[in-house]
Amino acid sequence: MSILENAFHAICAQILPTSCIACAAFQAETLCPACRKQLEAENLLHYECCQQCGTTLARSELLAQRCNDCVDTAPYFDETYCLDRYEGKLQAALHQLKYHKRLAFAHGLATSWNHIAAQSIFETNANYLLPVPLSKEKLCLRGFNQSWEIARRIHLHPQIKRLPNALLRRHSSQSLALENKLGRRIAIQGLFHISPQFQAILKNKTVIVFDDVMTSGATLNEIARVLKDNGVSRVINWVLLRTARPTPLRNAYV
Repeated sequence: MSILENAFHAICAQILPTSCIACAAFQAETLCPACRKQLEAENLLHYECCQQCGTTLARSELLAQRCNDCVDTAPYFDETYCLDRYEGKLQAALHQLKYHKRLAFAHGLATSWNHIAAQSIFETNANYLLPVPLSKEKLCLRGFNQSWEIARRIHLHPQIKRLPNALLRRHSSQSLALENKLGRRIAIQGLFHISPQFQAILKNKTVIVFDDVMTSGATLNEIARVLKDNGVSRVINWVLLRTARPTPLRNAYV
């Protein structure tokens, strides 16, 4: 975050009322002490999750530290770190950002990440961070890329550089919301590519891909495939919110 932006937020904190992005209670911080304490205690970084895709593991999967899906069909990405469940404290704040264009929530969500997730993964050995892109058409419609608005505000180790324009996305009118896992995987194929000016610098590097939500993992898997096809050696996902596995497996969580 720039010096000017830091100064702006400091001034706003003094002269404007602030409400918690999770419970909407008026107080000084973007995440109130009670919600922050709950998120610190219940976030996914405390749970046994698949090292590769970040989903919560069933008892039978604990020994391998990978879910059965990743064992059976390994994705192209290597690791995934998720802050919290999609159904958790931050879902409403993310909806305010994405669907109501309230950019102030990007600051609050990034602050939540910095308070909780950044402490655990700050030393990640990587070279670049890339946000999941929107197509030009979707970007014009929404006015901003929510993944980048969060990613540009999170704390990174000095060796990791942000590349907001390295990944590009072609437009598709097909909605992924109602598709199953296979349908999402098919629909997303061929939508991503790397800007030619960044292809050379990404070769043999470790790349972090930041996304706001991970559902089936189809989008992040396709991005990882494209990156590795272009010479990237390792792909790590950082995800704000992770959707839960189907209900029958949820009962086996530990």
